[in-house]
Amino acid sequence: MNFEGKVAISTGAASGMGLLFAENFAELGGNVVMSDVNIEVLEEKAREINARGKGKALPVPCDVRDYTQVCNVRDEAIKEFGRIDIVCNFAGGYGRRMQKVDGSLDFTEVPIEVFDWSLDVNLKGPFYFAHAVLGQMKKQNTGLIVNIGSITGAEGSAGGMDYPTAKAGLMYGLTKSIAQYGSSCNVRCVCVSPGPVLTRPDMANMKTLLGRAAEPQEIIDLILFIASEKGQFINGENIMIDGGRNAMPRR
Repeated sequence: MNFEGKVAISTGAASGMGLLFAENFAELGGNVVMSDVNIEVLEEKAREINARGKGKALPVPCDVRDYTQVCNVRDEAIKEFGRIDIVCNFAGGYGRRMQKVDGSLDFTEVPIEVFDWSLDVNLKGPFYFAHAVLGQMKKQNTGLIVNIGSITGAEGSAGGMDYPTAKAGLMYGLTKSIAQYGSSCNVRCVCVSPGPVLTRPDMANMKTLLGRAAEPQEIIDLILFIASEKGQFINGENIMIDGGRNAMPRR
């Protein structure tokens, strides 16, 4: 795969799969705009990528809940590189865990602000980026938006309804809608929905038909394929990469 001359935006790029995508994309010759709320770590990781002398990394701080900051990421990408070919919406997280809420609390006892944070980051953030970049992609007559769903969007979760609600919105509503909007200007949208991924050790406890969780690189490899010349006919679809968890027998 060769992404020379291509420009990607990766959100949540200071760590996890957002960082891994940025590293891979630059290694394959592409330029990447890295956004995250953790600017110190973001700048450090961008320096490491730039030191390798392949694709260029540009760190831009961004809280995806703030549309003005989202637009700034877009503007900095265009200012530095002149185009935006790919946006990967990695920024997200399970509200209770990210906000350090006592796991024993009943759903109704969790402060609504916790769920507001989760819905804003996991659903409104990707929506904001779509709204911000689609004009540029339409002008270019090309582009790809990759949303990151989750097996939880198909399974649901009684204790953390915010997360599956947001992920299902990406998987089935936003992705198809962007694909329909972009059909006249060669802009695609695909949702990649992992099962358990070893970004955290406890993910190894989630069952799959293959008997293991995914390595983060396996998820990134799929996204890179979709973005490459070989993946151009994939559009408007939610792709599960879950080791068969969604196919497991239900009680």
